[in-house]
Amino acid sequence: MTTPRRALVTGAASGIGAACAHRLAAEGLRVVAVDYDADGLQAVAGDGIDAVQADLSDLDRLPDLPTDVDVLVNNAGVQLVAPVEQFPPERFGYILRLMLESPFRLIRQSLPHMYGAGWGRVVNISSVHGLRASPFKAAYVAAKHGLEGLSKVVALEGAAHGVTSNCVNPAYVRTPLVTAQLADQAVVHGLTEAEVLDKILLEPVAVKRLIEPAEVAEVVALLCGPSSASLTGSSFVLDGGWTAH
Repeated sequence: MTTPRRALVTGAASGIGAACAHRLAAEGLRVVAVDYDADGLQAVAGDGIDAVQADLSDLDRLPDLPTDVDVLVNNAGVQLVAPVEQFPPERFGYILRLMLESPFRLIRQSLPHMYGAGWGRVVNISSVHGLRASPFKAAYVAAKHGLEGLSKVVALEGAAHGVTSNCVNPAYVRTPLVTAQLADQAVVHGLTEAEVLDKILLEPVAVKRLIEPAEVAEVVALLCGPSSASLTGSSFVLDGGWTAH
């Protein structure tokens, strides 16, 4: 009997991470769902998904997470909307730690197992902001641009070992992170939340709708599926036409 492959998904208590955990479990993978939100994790756990509560910004605790994983989905993230001259330096550092250094360390500690198995999949949930900048999101944009570069380096190094590494780049997804942005940007721009959605978030997007988490999870499943061996070092864009401008 073949042992099911094991996946670790971060930021898995809600939104994209939860959708990815469920989608990979549906493919028969044993999924470890990691998040700081213990209550949210309990709602996700079950049916092939084990929950592990952890603060991914605490870099010293990352070695406590499973390292014998065949699939790693780096998804955890937060947002802060503020002009650069008002951006709190400690929050900038926290966002870079959570969204760039933590993925680096998780990849680093997972690669030996993947290399030993001759197979592995690293999927980094980036963003259209890994390819384009927006005002008032200095830390988020910096982290996602860094994640793009890290992912490509891992792709080049991992190719000889059967390991692929890719980014998935959605525009705005219907998640708690985006919902919180509506309130923050309403303050920054002096608009209502409905106006922020129409005039700010969806303004550069040709397809005027929020993306559903399940749509992102489908691309993740493709990148971990049987036809993914040559899909590496790329950014898979789900941006409703944003970058077509």
